[in-house]
Amino acid sequence: MMISVIGGERCPREALEAAEAVGRELAKRGATVVCGGRGGVMEAACRGARSAGGHTIGILPGQGPADSHPNAYVEFPIYTGMGFARNVMVVLSGEAVIAISGSYGTLSEIAYALIHDIPVIGLDTWDFQYAGHDGERIIRESDPVRAAETAIERAKHRQQRIRETHAEQ
Repeated sequence: MMISVIGGERCPREALEAAEAVGRELAKRGATVVCGGRGGVMEAACRGARSAGGHTIGILPGQGPADSHPNAYVEFPIYTGMGFARNVMVVLSGEAVIAISGSYGTLSEIAYALIHDIPVIGLDTWDFQYAGHDGERIIRESDPVRAAETAIERAKHRQQRIRETHAEQ
């Protein structure tokens, strides 16, 4: 199972600590961490996953190592040459998304996840209410361990729903 972890390159220390704990907990549960492959939340999540023996995939904005440097904990770098457009790939690669803190790139990833009905678990991330849209679709957690558990639980539920839909067709 792959779980996407999203968040900003520049963020508070608390977000980095939460991201590292999330990465570690996902790895302990056998999930592979997918992220944007850069610094900040992405690096902390990868560091946590690798510290627990887990696997990490970084989907990077540049065309190769010369213009897009993955963080030291990315095990499998994927160079897209797509800039921020790679955010779609980061989100669609996971069975669930954990959003930690973040800026506009994170907001775009949250939107892509919601558009594609991918569960979003939020740890101190974007909060919005807009007429006609359900801001409550972001499942709020305050504890990194619980966020990892919820992501895996929701991912399994999503996988089951997809299997049932294919069986009906």
